[in-house]
This record gives sequence, C-alpha cells and structure tokens, in this order.
Amino acid sequence: MSLKDKILNKESGIILYGLTPPKEKNSSDKIAEISQKQISRIKDLKIDGLVLYDIQDESDRVKEERPFPFLPTVDPAIYSSNYLDELKIPKIVYRCVGKYSKDQFSKWLTSDIETDRFSVFVGAASKKQDVNLKLREAYELREKLNPKLLLGGVTIPERHCISEDEHLRVLSKVESGCKFFVSQAVYNLDYSKNFLSDYYHYCQENNLEMVPIIFTFTPCGSKKTLEFMKWLGINIAKWLENDLLNSEDILEQSLNSSKKNFKELLDYALEKGIPIGCNIESLSIRKAEIEASIELAEFVKNTFEKKAK
Repeated sequence: MSLKDKILNKESGIILYGLTPPKEKNSSDKIAEISQKQISRIKDLKIDGLVLYDIQDESDRVKEERPFPFLPTVDPAIYSSNYLDELKIPKIVYRCVGKYSKDQFSKWLTSDIETDRFSVFVGAASKKQDVNLKLREAYELREKLNPKLLLGGVTIPERHCISEDEHLRVLSKVESGCKFFVSQAVYNLDYSKNFLSDYYHYCQENNLEMVPIIFTFTPCGSKKTLEFMKWLGINIAKWLENDLLNSEDILEQSLNSSKKNFKELLDYALEKGIPIGCNIESLSIRKAEIEASIELAEFVKNTFEKKAK
C-alpha cells in the first residue's frame, strides 16, 4: 500500500525518516556529496516516505541563546528534486509558510500540479514572529490552487500539558484539509499519551474519524544535542534527563529509551484503535547519532510488523 493510500485509509504503521537539508552556504559539490551519503544510509530502509524539513529562525520564541547558530538550509523542495531523485519514495516537504510571500507560495503550490505531492505546513514559531503569510492563508491557498496536495500538520504534545486543547487544534486543522500529523520528538511519554487520550475520547464522543498521528523519535548522543532539544521545546522528563546526563553512553541510553517509549505508545494506540505512525530523525550530523537513528528505524519497522500479525 502506498503512503497516499495509508494516509487516506487512516492506517497505522506509517514509517517516515526525517532529514534536514544541508546548509545553504555549502557549494553545489558539497551538497551533492552530503546527499549521496544520506541516500546510501537510507536507501535500503523499508520506509513509506522521507520528511524534508524547512527550518526557520526561532530566536524570538525563547530567551535562551540557541545552542547551535541558525544557518539557512537548502529549500527542501529544491533539495528533493535536484539531489534526492535517486530515492524513489514519496517526499513530504515541510513549508514554514511565514517565510514566503503569497506569490512565492502560490507558485510553489501550482508547480507540478498533476503529480502526487505531500507537504506539512508549519505556522509561526511564536506570536512575536513577523510573517509574510499566515497558516490560515496557506490553507486557503492550497484549497484554492492545489487541493490534490496531500496535506499534513504539526502537533506538539508539550502544548497539551499547558492548554489541554492540542486535540482540538488537530481537529481544526483536519477541517482545513490536514490528513495526517507529525509530532515534535517524543521524550516525555505521558505528554503524548495524554494528548492521544483526549484525541481518542473526543473523537469517540463526537463520532469523528481519527487521522494518523505520526510520532517523531530522535536519538540523543551528547549533552549539546540534549540542550538543543530542550531549546526546541522538547520536554524531557527530569528522571530521564538525569539518567542521560549520568550515563556512561548517553546515545545507547537514549536509543533504548526511544525504543521503549515507542513500544508503549504503540500498545496504547493499538488498544484504542488510534492510527499512529513513526518518524525517525537525527538532530545531529554526528555519524554515531545518524547510525543510531537508522537502527531505530529498523526496530520500529520490525515492531510494527510483529504487532500486525
């Protein structure tokens, strides 16, 4: 079954792998070299699709200094078409819509309009951020110009612990055309389960179908990566942070924790019939962390297959 079919049929078991395109400042030769390394690592993974992130400067979202400096990356749509065509799997192109003018966004929407395309629209990082295009306007343009574009949204369980309305945000985005959702990286399992519980019970009470929620898992191999994850807004339970920081092998500890969290989240979702999937990524360019993400992807695939039997 294709990624499109799995999404439209609201299936569990979707597996994605997430990549951040190389830095824009790199030469074409260097970008090509990086892309070939990425292709060689993931070409044999039996995944449903590749996520290509569109990053934005989020410095006005938090007061703390960004652990790694913000540097613009290659446009994910350009990176997909010019460097990753060798990977014959669907590409889900993220779009931080506030970066683009209405004309720029419209031109991208209407390019290659007859091809099955996938995207996740991302809104402003904070209310303070100046944007050219609002998320609501992006949804309206997509509906008007290219309703065939298979649209996804972002969900952040961390928001749910504060406002307790993340499930309502999700359902509002479904009304705007979203057919699936990709979460922020999971490091606090209770936050994800609390969100799923409210999502499930609200849909049950209101006779609504649930769309797939694709949870992101990412290995952490250093204190610096951990600091960056926290800066991004990923909540890490205090006990887990202590265990990671005091571990002899932080990467192994993180990998085992991600496997355990994924299995528990999957069991919880299967029990209630909630369609969930998994997106695996590496926030670091360190080889060890990337290899750990590949191991995690293989573990996720095997776990889904065993549960399906």
